Amino acid sequence: MDFKKATDSLFSRIDHENLARALGVSVALIRQARLRDDASAHRSPPPGWKTAVISLAEEKAELFRQLADSIRYESRNSDLSPKNYDKS
Repeated sequence: MDFKKATDSLFSRIDHENLARALGVSVALIRQARLRDDASAHRSPPPGWKTAVISLAEEKAELFRQLADSIRYESRNSDLSPKNYDKS
């Protein structure tokens, strides 16, 4: 895995669209639910939001685990070996 591919994976994120899709609601509703409670456009969060957030977080965590494992596997006996660390 090269630097670009590894960092693309590392910098990937979950956005309003991902959460809206998981909940079957509009992006606008997600944005409104994130507003301060006293904002005139504030709306209540959609039902099931906690379950959706947990699911998305677990999926992202698994992707990060796979990324780390992949780089660790590829780097075995090369970049990560103690002899290659700069000791200065």
